[in-house]
Amino acid sequence: MAEVTNIVVQIGASGAVKRFSGRFAWALSQLIRAGKRGVTPIDRPAPRWSHYVYRLRRDGIPIKTVPEKHGGAFPGRHGRYVIADAVTVVADSQVKGRAA
Repeated sequence: MAEVTNIVVQIGASGAVKRFSGRFAWALSQLIRAGKRGVTPIDRPAPRWSHYVYRLRRDGIPIKTVPEKHGGAFPGRHGRYVIADAVTVVADSQVKGRAA
């Protein structure tokens, strides 16, 4: 599967155009693909989701955190990240994914 390494997006009503690269481009592409269902670090494992979301928000991407409860051996709460406004991909570039 190809992974996004660079992405250019237009943000909602403001129309601002922003460019992201590396893990920030990957995280944003995962959020865009997930749509209204959003993502959790459980759905899309990555080492620093909270940092990716922090930086994307700082750069104008409207991301909300929806709190959810979970059960299991260690019940508690976790956040689901969801894009809160239209974000349109203007351009992206991908590299072929590595074998797992």
